Order: sequence, then structure tokens, then C-alpha cells
Amino acid sequence: MPSGLDSVSVLGFVAGGLTTFAFFAQVVKTLRTKSTRDISLAMVTLTSTGLFLWFIYGLYVGSMPIIVVNLISFILAITLVVMKLKYR
Repeated sequence: MPSGLDSVSVLGFVAGGLTTFAFFAQVVKTLRTKSTRDISLAMVTLTSTGLFLWFIYGLYVGSMPIIVVNLISFILAITLVVMKLKYR
């Protein structure tokens, strides 16, 4: 393992990377289709709030997997919120 990266952190990055990729795929699809009809504004807003709170939690506990994946996922989720409002 690289210096400072234990197996638990690798697990966290892999798990977070998979869930972050799901948001990425949705953002790409929405950018291509310009359609947000099937995306719930309430769901993506609540998810964005939760991701931001996980990011803050990660800062408090000093967990890089939690910090990194939740920050990236938060940015992607907020992008979906913006597109949901823009493409109504």
C-alpha cells in the first residue's frame, strides 16, 4: 500500500468512488438530454444537504475518503439541482 493509505481508506475510496460515479453518470445524461423530468428536486436537494454534512463530518474526523468523495458527490448533486431548476 502507498504510504499513509491503509486498507480501510482504500475501501472507503472504492465505496465512495462507486457512489460518486453514479452521480457523474446522471449529470452526464442530464447534460446530454437536457431533461430532468424524472429527477425529484426534493430527493436531489436532500441528498446534496446530506453529502455536504458528510463532507463537514469528514473534516472533523480527518477522514480523507469521506472528505474527498462527499465533496465531489456534493458538487455533482448541486449540479443536478441547478440543472433541475434550469431545464424545468
